Amino acid sequence: MLSIENLEKELKTGKLNNLYILYGEELFLLESSLKKIKNLFGECVKGINYITIDENNVQELMSDIETPAFGYEKKLIIVRNTGLLKKEGRKKNTEFTKLREKIKNYIEENIEIIRQSIVVLFIEEEIDTKFELVKIIDKLGIICNFEFQKPAQLEKRIKAICAGYEVQIDDITVKYFIECCGTNMQELINEIRKLIEYVSVGGKIEKEDIDKLSIKKLESVIFDLTDSLGKKETKKALDVLRNLVYAKEPIQKILITLYNHFRKIYLVKLSLKYNKDVTETLDLKPNQVFLVNKYRTQAKYFEEKELRNILQSLIDLDYQYKNGKIDLQIGLESILCRYF
Repeated sequence: MLSIENLEKELKTGKLNNLYILYGEELFLLESSLKKIKNLFGECVKGINYITIDENNVQELMSDIETPAFGYEKKLIIVRNTGLLKKEGRKKNTEFTKLREKIKNYIEENIEIIRQSIVVLFIEEEIDTKFELVKIIDKLGIICNFEFQKPAQLEKRIKAICAGYEVQIDDITVKYFIECCGTNMQELINEIRKLIEYVSVGGKIEKEDIDKLSIKKLESVIFDLTDSLGKKETKKALDVLRNLVYAKEPIQKILITLYNHFRKIYLVKLSLKYNKDVTETLDLKPNQVFLVNKYRTQAKYFEEKELRNILQSLIDLDYQYKNGKIDLQIGLESILCRYF
């Protein structure tokens, strides 16, 4: 199984394999690799040397492999989101089980023919690596898991994009950029392009530029709000809340995000108290581990009892709001003023 970086390196060499499985959550990088594979393949004429297969016609895969690409040397077959390779629950899909076995046997028996003229590319959200079909493709072709990138990988990619446009961004600023804008590659690309255009060739992206131009993730803004509360800067926290409302962020979503944030701080507080691993307690994904230090810092601002009271107040506010007893924004502002 290849990493994203190794697959990208291989595609840069111009080498094209005959069997691929691309899967995972990082859709931007997955689609970028798919585009590179199609470019390497060359001209694609749909229905002739370019076939797309989905859940409705997955049974036709083997016959499509056998049908010649009339007038062309090779055929590209994209098998997208069929569920054929997906992990099964308790209820097994016997039709898929039989089809997987047929395709696996067909590939093994006809691999030399496939290598001469066929490229088969499976794209799925998730796969079961225990399936024999997956194992045979891993043996004879390439499997790549497009996981969300870790912060260090994202930083490297963002810096490379900036360098390509002759724009500078230092290590501290690129870390801040990712903290503000999240770890979704497509969203990061959109935001960094905006900043590159702003500073232009030869310029340097600064923290102030990010604050001025970037659309910050709600979770990042909630970190800012909580920092202000922890430092007893209530007015600043209220300004952050009002700016969110002004930006038309749904007030109910703000309440839920604020509750979840303080719940995580409370869990971190307990983890530190009982010497537990914070990453495990919060069930953070690899691309979220960089948040641990931020949660630990904010946990120091509050007492355990104080956090319990805040969480209960947010629960009570939700109940009162749903029963029409209070305006949600006024209730949130009241809580911020009451405890801080």
